[in-house]
Amino acid sequence: MTNEDPTGELLADPYAVYDRLRETAPVHRVTGPDGLPVWLVTRYEDVRHGLADPRLSLDKRHSAPGGYRGLGLPPALDANLLNMDPPDHTRIRRLVSRAFTTRRIEELREPVRRIADDLLDAMAGDGRADLVAAYAAPLPITVICELLGVPPQSRRDFREWTDALLMPDPARPGRTGEAMAAVVGFFSELLAHKRARPDDDLLSALIAVREESGPDGTDRLSEDELMSLAFLILFAGYENTVQLIGNAALALLRHPGQLEALRADPGRIGAAVEEFFRYDGPALLALRRFPVEDMTIGGVTVPKGETVLLSLASANRDPGRFPEPGRLDLDRDTAGHVALGHGIHYCLGAPLARLETEVALTALLERFPKLALDVPEHELRRRPSTRARGLLELPVRY
Repeated sequence: MTNEDPTGELLADPYAVYDRLRETAPVHRVTGPDGLPVWLVTRYEDVRHGLADPRLSLDKRHSAPGGYRGLGLPPALDANLLNMDPPDHTRIRRLVSRAFTTRRIEELREPVRRIADDLLDAMAGDGRADLVAAYAAPLPITVICELLGVPPQSRRDFREWTDALLMPDPARPGRTGEAMAAVVGFFSELLAHKRARPDDDLLSALIAVREESGPDGTDRLSEDELMSLAFLILFAGYENTVQLIGNAALALLRHPGQLEALRADPGRIGAAVEEFFRYDGPALLALRRFPVEDMTIGGVTVPKGETVLLSLASANRDPGRFPEPGRLDLDRDTAGHVALGHGIHYCLGAPLARLETEVALTALLERFPKLALDVPEHELRRRPSTRARGLLELPVRY
């Protein structure tokens, strides 16, 4: 165990920091970005076990006094699966699964391909583009908004609100609160509209679940849970996928041999996406957790109520689990990677993220056989986050 502040290093090169921390000790007492102490877990077996350990709670009410503060979402956005343990988590996940089915997601494959082709058509005549702004970002926001039934004219607002929550601007301290208020107001109006005029979209399906009641009247979504769930689907469905598509495209551009192998055999895309998740996934850390009792992790005693961060990125680069983990290998056995979590909190949107990334990369490689970076790699800028792993832009030529 060490006591250090790796925040600056993590922003510059998280994998180098995690390599050092993982080799030094399995668990480290570090200073988080908010200045508060946290316990950082770095080794694969400890991270995977911790993701499924019921003693590590997602419920912020288990945080010790004076500990974790978080973003401070209003109740209408905070009553979501990322803040819940069983039995509420079990109840809501079961209800949502009835509307968020594998069949519904697979039916999106052709619509997603049409969206990808439209975006690539818009890029085709220029010869140069920022692949994040022109492709990786608008594709998932368009897909998730169509899935939820959000009207096209509101999608640009959604991107701005999401970016405001992801990257608070110190020069505009009120921007985050404004974005939260805008999201609550928008969803209040949209839910009212969908109740009056239901359609064949996920939000209408969730409203139907909200209105249905179990035998005792309790097996249903509350109004805050419904709005929080819609917000979570939008937020996570956009944030994680845009980062994954951007990271995957960069990984291929940095490894031309792997890029050409994938272009020659597009049927390998499913396995390739799993390697992109492992190699440079969209989340460096799992959501914070709080021990409900004093517990031992990696031989270290972590007191009840303190904040625990499980490093997904470090676990996925642990050489004890994945040989030569810093090497991109599209033929690698990626079984067991934890980029999407593990256990009861495994990512509900995983099938959609996989589908979007498969379609996006396949269409991109088909359309632009001479795709290349348009700036030196050291000039690329990433999101200033120790939690998320994503590019601010990816200039390419084709």
